[in-house]
Amino acid sequence: MPAISKKDQIITHALTLFYQNGFNATGIDLIISEAGVSKKTLYNHFRSKDELILAVLRKRDEIFRQKLVASTEKLGRTGQEKLLALFDFMHHWFHEKDFFGCMFINASAEFSDAAHPSHVLCSEHKYLIREYIKSLAIDAKAKKPEVLSLQLNLLIEGAIVEAHVSGDKNSALRAKEMATIFIHLSLN
Repeated sequence: MPAISKKDQIITHALTLFYQNGFNATGIDLIISEAGVSKKTLYNHFRSKDELILAVLRKRDEIFRQKLVASTEKLGRTGQEKLLALFDFMHHWFHEKDFFGCMFINASAEFSDAAHPSHVLCSEHKYLIREYIKSLAIDAKAKKPEVLSLQLNLLIEGAIVEAHVSGDKNSALRAKEMATIFIHLSLN
């Protein structure tokens, strides 16, 4: 297995720290210490903390969407089963010991200006998730896949917030019950 590059090492440690502590609350010195690199090394790879944040958000998007797709493909055979598997994936994620909510919801709250590059990247992540859900709805032969995608996405986003803010780790299961109704209505 090839050694991890210094850049990837910084991104990996920054991702963990930003996810646990927040973006504004996590200083560069802590990232440098945790990653075991010098300040010069960090700034050789990233011109600013904002540039590092964007790299971290891109990495998290890649990791999260790969896990989501792999899980739904594994858990469901048909389009309908895959739509419901989205909620099983969420349920599992909410029960991970290092669950701190959605990094993209958290980041968009910290970078609330819709034109801020981090906020834009968060919006793109959410768009790509909705597009994936829409592709599953098309597979399931939903009458209005765009509408079903928006409905299921809203249930997923609500479940994420409920799990993180209220500590209700079973919110995805209740959302799945509601999703079953939307899916049934969309297919019949």
